[in-house]
Amino acid sequence: QVQLVESGGGLVQAGGSLRLSCAASGTIFSINDMNWYRQAPGKQRGWVAGITSGGMVNYVDSVKGRFTISRDSAKNTMYLQMNSLKPEDTAVYYCNAAVVVPMYRPFPRDYWGQGTQVTVSS
Repeated sequence: QVQLVESGGGLVQAGGSLRLSCAASGTIFSINDMNWYRQAPGKQRGWVAGITSGGMVNYVDSVKGRFTISRDSAKNTMYLQMNSLKPEDTAVYYCNAAVVVPMYRPFPRDYWGQGTQVTVSS
Protein backbone atom coordinates (compact mmCIF):
# COMPACT_ATOMS: atom_id res chain seq x y z
CA GLN A 1 0.00 0.00 0.00
CA VAL A 2 1.16 3.53 -0.74
CA GLN A 3 0.62 6.53 1.51
CA LEU A 4 1.11 10.21 0.81
CA VAL A 5 1.51 12.42 3.87
CA GLU A 6 1.52 16.20 3.66
CA SER A 7 3.06 18.46 6.28
CA GLY A 8 4.07 22.08 6.72
CA GLY A 9 0.72 23.82 6.70
CA GLY A 10 -0.25 26.43 9.24
CA LEU A 11 -1.30 30.01 9.88
CA VAL A 12 0.73 32.82 8.36
CA GLN A 13 0.25 36.52 7.76
CA ALA A 14 -0.15 37.90 4.28
CA GLY A 15 3.24 38.29 2.65
CA GLY A 16 4.67 35.39 4.61
CA SER A 17 6.01 32.03 3.49
CA LEU A 18 5.35 28.36 4.11
CA ARG A 19 6.94 25.19 2.79
CA LEU A 20 4.75 22.16 2.28
CA SER A 21 6.11 18.65 2.04
CA CYS A 22 4.54 15.48 0.66
CA ALA A 23 6.24 12.22 1.54
CA ALA A 24 5.32 9.01 -0.26
CA SER A 25 5.88 5.71 1.51
CA GLY A 26 5.10 2.06 0.94
CA THR A 27 5.99 -0.43 -1.74
CA ILE A 28 6.96 1.92 -4.54
CA PHE A 29 8.61 1.02 -7.82
CA SER A 30 8.65 4.56 -9.19
CA ILE A 31 6.73 7.83 -9.10
CA ASN A 32 5.72 9.63 -12.26
CA ASP A 33 4.01 13.03 -12.13
CA MET A 34 3.40 14.69 -8.77
CA ASN A 35 0.98 17.54 -8.19
CA TRP A 36 -0.33 19.94 -5.60
CA TYR A 37 -4.03 20.76 -5.48
CA ARG A 38 -5.96 23.01 -3.13
CA GLN A 39 -9.54 23.39 -2.00
CA ALA A 40 -10.86 26.55 -0.41
CA PRO A 41 -14.08 26.53 1.63
CA GLY A 42 -17.11 26.32 -0.64
CA LYS A 43 -15.00 25.82 -3.75
CA GLN A 44 -13.97 22.88 -5.86
CA ARG A 45 -10.53 21.38 -5.58
CA GLY A 46 -8.20 22.95 -8.11
CA TRP A 47 -4.77 22.15 -9.47
CA VAL A 48 -1.94 24.37 -8.26
CA ALA A 49 1.34 23.01 -9.57
CA GLY A 50 2.88 19.89 -11.03
CA ILE A 51 6.28 18.33 -11.57
CA THR A 52 7.21 15.44 -13.81
CA SER A 53 9.66 12.68 -13.00
CA GLY A 54 12.12 14.53 -15.22
CA GLY A 55 11.72 17.76 -13.28
CA MET A 56 9.55 19.75 -15.65
CA VAL A 57 7.27 22.07 -13.70
CA ASN A 58 4.09 23.98 -14.33
CA TYR A 59 1.89 26.28 -12.29
CA VAL A 60 -1.57 27.77 -12.29
CA ASP A 61 -1.33 31.43 -13.27
CA SER A 62 -2.37 32.72 -9.86
CA VAL A 63 0.74 31.32 -8.14
CA LYS A 64 3.38 31.84 -10.82
CA GLY A 65 6.34 33.77 -9.46
CA ARG A 66 5.31 33.07 -5.85
CA PHE A 67 5.25 29.27 -5.50
CA THR A 68 8.01 26.82 -6.36
CA ILE A 69 7.44 23.08 -6.70
CA SER A 70 10.31 20.63 -6.35
CA ARG A 71 10.94 16.99 -5.57
CA ASP A 72 13.61 14.77 -4.11
CA SER A 73 13.25 11.49 -5.96
CA ALA A 74 15.65 9.69 -3.64
CA LYS A 75 13.34 10.49 -0.74
CA ASN A 76 10.06 10.12 -2.67
CA THR A 77 9.19 13.58 -1.43
CA MET A 78 7.71 16.65 -3.10
CA TYR A 79 7.77 20.20 -1.83
CA LEU A 80 5.89 23.42 -2.39
CA GLN A 81 7.65 26.60 -1.35
CA MET A 82 5.02 29.30 -1.03
CA ASN A 83 6.16 32.91 -0.81
CA SER A 84 4.28 36.21 -0.80
CA LEU A 85 1.20 34.43 0.45
CA LYS A 86 -2.18 36.08 0.03
CA PRO A 87 -5.45 35.53 1.89
CA GLU A 88 -6.85 33.96 -1.28
CA ASP A 89 -4.26 31.20 -0.96
CA THR A 90 -6.13 29.95 2.11
CA ALA A 91 -7.16 26.36 1.45
CA VAL A 92 -6.53 22.75 2.25
CA TYR A 93 -3.56 21.68 0.15
CA TYR A 94 -3.45 18.12 -1.17
CA CYS A 95 -0.64 16.22 -2.82
CA ASN A 96 -1.29 13.82 -5.64
CA ALA A 97 1.05 11.35 -7.27
CA ALA A 98 1.02 8.79 -10.05
CA VAL A 99 2.79 5.86 -8.41
CA VAL A 100 3.95 2.65 -9.99
CA VAL A 101 3.86 -0.24 -7.54
CA PRO A 102 5.70 -3.48 -8.36
CA MET A 103 2.55 -5.56 -8.67
CA TYR A 104 1.02 -3.35 -11.35
CA ARG A 105 4.04 -1.99 -13.17
CA PRO A 106 4.40 -0.33 -15.57
CA PHE A 107 0.96 1.15 -14.97
CA PRO A 108 0.78 4.03 -12.46
CA ARG A 109 -2.02 4.39 -9.96
CA ASP A 110 -3.32 7.67 -8.57
CA TYR A 111 -2.81 8.42 -4.88
CA TRP A 112 -3.84 11.37 -2.70
CA GLY A 113 -2.72 12.69 0.64
CA GLN A 114 -5.06 13.66 3.44
CA GLY A 115 -4.44 17.38 3.05
CA THR A 116 -2.83 20.11 5.12
CA GLN A 117 -4.50 23.40 6.04
CA VAL A 118 -2.93 26.67 4.96
CA THR A 119 -4.49 29.82 6.38
CA VAL A 120 -3.28 33.28 5.36
CA SER A 121 -4.50 36.17 7.47
CA SER A 122 -4.80 39.70 6.12
